[in-house]
Amino acid sequence: MTLLAVKDLSLTIGQPLFASLSFSLAPGDRLGLVAANGRGKSSLLSCLAGALDPTAGTITRARGLVSALVPQDVPARLLPLTFRAAVETGLRDPDEDWRAAIAMDDLAVPEDLRDRPLAALSGGWQRVALLARAAVSEPDLYLMDEPTNHLDLARIGVLQDWLAALPRDTGVILTSHDRAFLDAATTRTLFLRPDATRVFALPYSRARAALDEADAADARRFENDLAKVGQLRRQAAKLKNIGINSGSDLLTTKTKQLTERADRIEATARPAHRDRSAGAIRLSASDAHARALVTLDDAGIRAPDGRLLFQTGRLWIGPGERVVLLGPNGAGKTQLVKAVLAATQGSGGAIRTAAALVLGHSDQMLSHLPDAATPFQMVSKVTSADSVARSLLAGAGILPDWQARPIGALSGGQKARLALLLLRLARPNFHLLDEPTNHLDIEGQEALEAELLEHGAACLLVSHDRAFVRAVGSRFWQIVPGRTGGRLVEVDGPEDFFTAETARR
Repeated sequence: MTLLAVKDLSLTIGQPLFASLSFSLAPGDRLGLVAANGRGKSSLLSCLAGALDPTAGTITRARGLVSALVPQDVPARLLPLTFRAAVETGLRDPDEDWRAAIAMDDLAVPEDLRDRPLAALSGGWQRVALLARAAVSEPDLYLMDEPTNHLDLARIGVLQDWLAALPRDTGVILTSHDRAFLDAATTRTLFLRPDATRVFALPYSRARAALDEADAADARRFENDLAKVGQLRRQAAKLKNIGINSGSDLLTTKTKQLTERADRIEATARPAHRDRSAGAIRLSASDAHARALVTLDDAGIRAPDGRLLFQTGRLWIGPGERVVLLGPNGAGKTQLVKAVLAATQGSGGAIRTAAALVLGHSDQMLSHLPDAATPFQMVSKVTSADSVARSLLAGAGILPDWQARPIGALSGGQKARLALLLLRLARPNFHLLDEPTNHLDIEGQEALEAELLEHGAACLLVSHDRAFVRAVGSRFWQIVPGRTGGRLVEVDGPEDFFTAETARR
């Protein structure tokens, strides 16, 4: 039995996103869908859900198949509703509201959140609401678009457990840029490409290794084909000259055969796949000679309501040091980021910044990007010419068609790349990054990792992406909660925290 069969599917929206896509999904399959930002992952899920018509090809669904799409963003009509009411909009029978309570229990939703409006909740809880809303319809197939966005490690662990507890014949297709989550939650991986899409019956990391091997084999095959074509054409040219001089019809025929064979090989030869880059991310750092860029002198970090969350003790960040801030949601990570940001703006107090500090800041909601402005307007403010601004935007993966559109119309990935481009243009020597990988594709994450490491950028960053933290961090500060206020301590690495957070679920 097959839940879903896709054959020769193509989709063009302004530009071709993918073509000749074929794959099938069996009951119980957990398929990870991987591609760079803007390559059609969300659009493909919409096609599979029946919400978008493909340009060509067919999608065959099992008779009576019930599918549920979990989108990246909360539909505007749900935001005024309470968590409970939003979940109940997914019921197929409104009288079965008990299913909503079970779904919220399964996803460990606290009672005090269930009757609060979605608009008043964090992005993480909004995503949990969308998951519960999908679950109450008891689908045969879940289509999940970035389900881990805004979730902390404990909530990601709950999601992994929830997926593992689904009925054995339930299918799942999900997109995610969280490599550790893909490894834990999927059994198959589809690398979506404009053409020559590949599917492996392996979770992400092993599938990525297999993909690299397959691409390398394709490259060798292409080189061999071109070498064979060259050899045949040289032989044909040599025989042609001999045939002309001797007047031999046999040699003329042989020359034609060799040429035709070379043409056939050349026509079918295909170069190895090369990703059309979603945009380079480069965070070049300006020089900083200060001994400490940021100094924390036992600062008290408080919640918006004034409660003391923790004391920082005496800590500092020097040039080139990449400090990762660890702590569960609600511990005060973002409040510390805001306190450091305020200190860079001259607030004084127990957090001090060096005169040589040049700040680059990006928050997890990308709220510093005004929705009404265009990418071109934002970049042209800090560049010397319009042509330079357009070239920089294109290099960051924002193509000309999108450069004059409002930022509010961009995808999360495009906004993230624009934010990082603006950071680069500011030439900071200290980066204050709150969940910088939230909307970045895997290609973008790896590029950001490489840039932070290559240029020795100093930073204080918050991230729930385990692979990113492991790759980038050189120092680690952990918030240890306490009854009358916690404390900030330096730890050797992130692994004990990851283990504790996984167990906390």
